[in-house]
Amino acid sequence: MKDVQIKDLHTFRPRYSETDQMGVVYYGNYAAYFEVGRVELLRKLGISYAQLEDSGTMLPVVHMNIDFKRGAKYDEEVFLETSINEHPTRKISFYHTLRDINGNTLVSGSVVLVFVDKETFKPKSCPDELARLFSNLS
Repeated sequence: MKDVQIKDLHTFRPRYSETDQMGVVYYGNYAAYFEVGRVELLRKLGISYAQLEDSGTMLPVVHMNIDFKRGAKYDEEVFLETSINEHPTRKISFYHTLRDINGNTLVSGSVVLVFVDKETFKPKSCPDELARLFSNLS
């Protein structure tokens, strides 16, 4: 199976409640931003987290890597690019880059999730409905 390149861009402004005493986004909030990127990218593909869960699949995070260049500031317009670069198997990997209005990278990272059965929490293969969406892109 060949690699794929699927991207989505999400624009937002960090809220005051997401910043720390230094006036920049608290580092723990980037994980939540990455989640928004994942949810929106899957929605762009034509499937939602809710649909996956309704069909018996959960997606726990098993690995996260974040590199910080500069923290985003309160009310600064930022752009979160989220991509998937390979077909999902028993896991799915998302790559994230948060940039400022000038295109400078602020934060980048990756998140790996595994497909598990909703009832047993045992790992399973990528659900057919998601696999079909990827096969249509190849």
